[in-house]
Amino acid sequence: MDLGNGYGHLTYSTLVHAGDTWPEMRASLEEFLPEVKRRFSPDAPMGVSLRISNASAEVLVNDPAERAWVKRFLKENELYVYTVNAFPFGPFKGELVKERVYEPDWTTEDRTRYTMNVARILAEITGPEVEPTIQSAPLAFRPKVVDEAYVDEFTENLLRVVAFLMDLETSTGRRVKLALEPEPFCFLETIAETVEYFNAHVYTAAAYRRVAALTGQPLSEVFGGVRRHLGVVFDICHQSVAFENITDDLNLLTEAGIPVFKLQEAAALMVPEVTPEIVTELRRYTGTIYLSQTTERRDGVLTRFLNLEDAIAAWEADPGPREWRTHFHVPVFLADLGPFKTTRSGIDAALAVHAATPLSTHLEIETYTWDVLPDHLKTGDITEYVVRELEYVRDELGRQIAALPPE
Repeated sequence: MDLGNGYGHLTYSTLVHAGDTWPEMRASLEEFLPEVKRRFSPDAPMGVSLRISNASAEVLVNDPAERAWVKRFLKENELYVYTVNAFPFGPFKGELVKERVYEPDWTTEDRTRYTMNVARILAEITGPEVEPTIQSAPLAFRPKVVDEAYVDEFTENLLRVVAFLMDLETSTGRRVKLALEPEPFCFLETIAETVEYFNAHVYTAAAYRRVAALTGQPLSEVFGGVRRHLGVVFDICHQSVAFENITDDLNLLTEAGIPVFKLQEAAALMVPEVTPEIVTELRRYTGTIYLSQTTERRDGVLTRFLNLEDAIAAWEADPGPREWRTHFHVPVFLADLGPFKTTRSGIDAALAVHAATPLSTHLEIETYTWDVLPDHLKTGDITEYVVRELEYVRDELGRQIAALPPE
């Protein structure tokens, strides 16, 4: 839904539903979206964050009838797409995902073509009232980036897509924006690293000249065109896992002039003090199909683990006081999870910044882990869960706006 007064559109990520293929995604849209809208936005159109895998993109880009169905379905149900999750290229449900979620990475033609196809689809199925975003992977899984040549390779493909998006706007009049999503254990991980990459590889004379060569546009247009079409997804969960200060992160992006094209409200699992009893409870969160990157703070030192199981093994080998934050998306309407806490305060901090000066026109809740949540956290059905999350973010932003000092 449009929150009004420049505060942007709010929805939830359909990544939570089955959607590895287009028939699965289409069935999920029909099953869940009309009911979520009825409960959350009965009197106004509701925005949609559409998950499009590569398999779905291939169907949609090659089948005009399916694109026509999407537009008809949206119109009949007072829905509109304003963002797409094109991060997971392949399967994301029902089988082991782990670090495969980053493959193929941005060094590949497959990732480049996939992103271009999603942009083509968005240019057709979205209305002129929105400028849609594509959420994409943070360039590469960090262990794979072994030298500067690897960086140069994914930067070239990134610039090719930026040039494509600029040409797409010229030919269709539709602006589609690409947003990279920093994530633990990836090349783009912290916001400081993200700013460093943009300054060293994107906001450079060489990059501008490359885009100018690809588009045939003069540098005067390319300078603005790059920022007009390339930015970031700020996932509050990811940066909270890294023990980053959310307000400082957002200010750093603003100072660097890097657009936050999507502000993603998500909360991580937080353990303020690791104890034997806590570890016993935490084992219920291990063994999932997804990565559970965990950051440990012990005596002021941060240590990163690829999975929660690795952090537990390190604790067993050397017990002692420490704090953990784990990349496990938990319901944003919960401040604690029984013996654990959540990083929901990071969401509140981001919304306070957004309330004072809107950061983005696209807000989205991304809690895709419903299928692997422990049973005691599944309050009601998935539709109720989604609506409670949407209501929390809408109402918290309203509280933050109401608390602003009068001008």
